[in-house]
Amino acid sequence: MATAEASENRLLVERRGRVGVVTFNNPAKHNAMSLDMWREGREAVATFAEDDEIRCVVLTGAGDKAFVAGADISKFENERSSVEHIEVYNEAVADFHDTVQNLRKPTIARINGYCIGGGLAIALDADIRICSDDSRFAVPAAKLGIGYAFEGVRRLYDIVGPQFVAEIFYTARQFDAEEARIMGLVNRVVPKAELDDVLWPLADRIAGNAPLSVQAVKASLIELAKPQGDWDLSQPDEAVRKCFGSNDYKEGRTAFMEKRTPNFTAT
Repeated sequence: MATAEASENRLLVERRGRVGVVTFNNPAKHNAMSLDMWREGREAVATFAEDDEIRCVVLTGAGDKAFVAGADISKFENERSSVEHIEVYNEAVADFHDTVQNLRKPTIARINGYCIGGGLAIALDADIRICSDDSRFAVPAAKLGIGYAFEGVRRLYDIVGPQFVAEIFYTARQFDAEEARIMGLVNRVVPKAELDDVLWPLADRIAGNAPLSVQAVKASLIELAKPQGDWDLSQPDEAVRKCFGSNDYKEGRTAFMEKRTPNFTAT
C-alpha cells in the first residue's frame, strides 16, 4: 500500500511498493519551486538513496496542470533579493540537482503539463522522461534577463544537441510535447488520460529487475554525463564485478531455467 507524507513546505514523499515518489505540491502556482522545496526535494531523494527497499524514484508534479513551472517568483523578494540570498538559493538548487543526478538508482520524470525553466532542469536530471500530450516545455531565461549557467546548458546540450539548445534558449518560446519528442527531450508522449497507465507499470517493471544490474548501468550513465576527462571508471567496474559475484546473478539464471519470475534481493 502506498504511503504519503505531506510537508508544510509543499512537498509530498511517497512509497509505492519499491518505487519512491517525490511530488512537487504547489498546484496553485503550477508547482513553482521555493527555496524550501529545493531543500526538501534534496532531502527526500537522499533518503531514498539510503533506502534499500526503494529501487526506482519518480519525480512528478501535483495536479494535472504542471510538472514544475520554474521558480516561485513571488518568493524572489525574500529568497533572491541580494547577491548573498541568490548564492544561498543557487547552492540549494545545485545540491538538489547533484543529489538527483548522482542517485545510484533509476529515476523517471512523470511530466504532466507545464515543464518550464527550473522544472525542465529537474526533468533533465531524470534518466527517463514520460510526458502527457498536453505538456509544454520552455526555458524563458531570455525573457527575464537571466544568465543560464554552463552546466545547465551542457546538460541540455548532451540530450538534444546544439541546434535545439540554440532554439530553446534563443527563442525562449514554449514547445509542445511532440516537438519535445522530436528533439529527444522526452522518451515518450502519451495521451493525458493514459499517463499513469504507462508510467507506473514502467516504474514497477524497473523496480522488479535485478537492482545490482540496473545500478551498474546507472554508474556508467553517471560517468558518461561528465566530460570524458573526468570519468572515473572504478565505480562502474566495481558495480559490474558486484553483479557477477551476487546471489541475484545465480537467481536470474535459475529462474530463467525454471521459467519463473526471479526474486532479486540485491545481494
